[in-house]
Amino acid sequence: MYLAYDYPLLDVFWTMLWFFLWILWLILLFRIITDIFRDDGMGGWGKAGWTMFVILLPFLGVLVYVIARGKGMGRREIAQARAQQRDFDAYIRKTASGGTRPSSVDELTRLSELHSRGDITAEEFDRAKALVLTGDRTTPGPGPSAPPPPGR
Repeated sequence: MYLAYDYPLLDVFWTMLWFFLWILWLILLFRIITDIFRDDGMGGWGKAGWTMFVILLPFLGVLVYVIARGKGMGRREIAQARAQQRDFDAYIRKTASGGTRPSSVDELTRLSELHSRGDITAEEFDRAKALVLTGDRTTPGPGPSAPPPPGR
């Protein structure tokens, strides 16, 4: 009860504002440190110098870094986002393609095995072989005259 009388509402707002600004500054500090190590154009001594400047004199270091290198910081952030999107798109294309298709030799071998076992007729074998040799790799479904598979 006594705490509410000793800490007025305006002081609560000021405390929340300062806490928010402190969190905001910490986020900016970590983004700057990340940007320092992300920059491929800066040498090792430059990275070490900026890091020491930002750590030893934090407020001044962050302010100077944002003024001196803020525009490049945004460009590097956009370049990294685009590279990540490009890698993600390549991964999705690779995954969605379903892997590599078998070669025509493998398909002809499989067809001849099916024909020799009697699973497909000579007419179906000739049609499938023609499709493989022409490069059309879509396998047609069984037609209305196709016999049921053996064993049923």
